[in-house]
Amino acid sequence: MLVEPLTLTCLSLATLFIAALPIVLYRRLRGPFGFDWRDTVAGIAVFALFAMVIERVANAYLLGGNPATAAMLHDPLYFVVYGALMAGLCEESGRYLAMTMLLRRKGIARADAPPGTALAYGIGHGGAEAWLVGVLVQVQWIVFAVLANRGELDEHLSNLPVESAMRIHLLLGTLSPTFAGIFALERISAFVFQLMFTTLMWRGLRANWHGILPLAIVVHAVCDLPAVFFQAHLLSLISVDIAYVVAAIVVAGALVQIYRRPAQTA
Repeated sequence: MLVEPLTLTCLSLATLFIAALPIVLYRRLRGPFGFDWRDTVAGIAVFALFAMVIERVANAYLLGGNPATAAMLHDPLYFVVYGALMAGLCEESGRYLAMTMLLRRKGIARADAPPGTALAYGIGHGGAEAWLVGVLVQVQWIVFAVLANRGELDEHLSNLPVESAMRIHLLLGTLSPTFAGIFALERISAFVFQLMFTTLMWRGLRANWHGILPLAIVVHAVCDLPAVFFQAHLLSLISVDIAYVVAAIVVAGALVQIYRRPAQTA
């Protein structure tokens, strides 16, 4: 299975763009908003721990390790509810704990907390997702594609079960310039949503509103619903991607308005 040079080029460019997005945004906004690098590191750490470790361990147990829950969640309706709520519960709980600690560390009144803290944290949280869920995965497929074009892929997959090796060959056959474009749009949209979730949480904490965590979990779950519907084979990929891109454009416009004047942002 050979991967066309155009496909490989498009996938490489899309991956490089997503990899650079949080880095460039951080460097560009660091001065105007007075970023503290520790806020960004906090965002990276929370995503890595709560989304990549805690959520995955919970999914492994509930979807496979526990026969009772695995059987129940085989039902598409239960799977959709579970899939949406679990992501929101894990990530937003981590975001709530981290941003609460950031407010305490700064030692200032909540109402006076700088908006740059939320933006720096959001870039870290969203950037970690872009890299761990997007960039590293696509780099792996780029490597597989290069090996396939050199005729060396089977040699490198010799230690895998035959079914797994065949699955990799089949997935390589689905790669295309369109796939690269969809990947870029999905990751950009996810990054924008992470900035939105962070801004919502920050503003709720600054207002000392105790209902912000449940609200953030619900908002996150609603945003995850289209993706979970796709995983449950209830929606097509194109309809899900269109919904996310349109929503991301609206959210990005709102974020620009919120952060346009750093000193006056509530």
